[in-house]
Amino acid sequence: MIPDRIIEQGTLTTAGPRTAVEVRLPWYRALPGSCIAGAKLTVDGVEAPTESLRWSMNGREFGFPELVDETGEWWFPTDSAVLSGELPVSADEEHEVRVDLTLYIPYIIISDTETLHIEEHDTKTMKAVAS
Repeated sequence: MIPDRIIEQGTLTTAGPRTAVEVRLPWYRALPGSCIAGAKLTVDGVEAPTESLRWSMNGREFGFPELVDETGEWWFPTDSAVLSGELPVSADEEHEVRVDLTLYIPYIIISDTETLHIEEHDTKTMKAVAS
C-alpha cells in the first residue's frame, strides 16, 4: 500500500559481515510479528542469504522462523523495524538497497482457508555508515 516508504532513508549501517537497514510498515494498521511472513535484503544486486536474515522490533531480534508464532510483539506504522543480514558492504560509499516484504493481513479473508497477503518492494540509494 505504501511501498515507497518501506526503507528509511539514511539508515544503512554495516558492522563486519552484517548489514542493516530500518524499514517501515507499508500498511495502515499495526500487525503482530506472526504476520511478517518474510523479507529479502539486497544491496548492489547481491541478496543476503535467507538463513542470515534477522528482524528486530521493539528491542527484540527474531529469525523469520521465530516470527511465525509471534503474537506478543506488534509492528506499528509509526515505528521502524530493522532488517539485517550477512552482506558485507563498504562504509562511506553509496549503495543501492532493496527490501522486499511479504505480509499477511489477518482480518481480510479472501477464501475459506486464506487471508490476504501483500508483497511490497522498495529501492533506495544511500551511503552506508559503519556502526
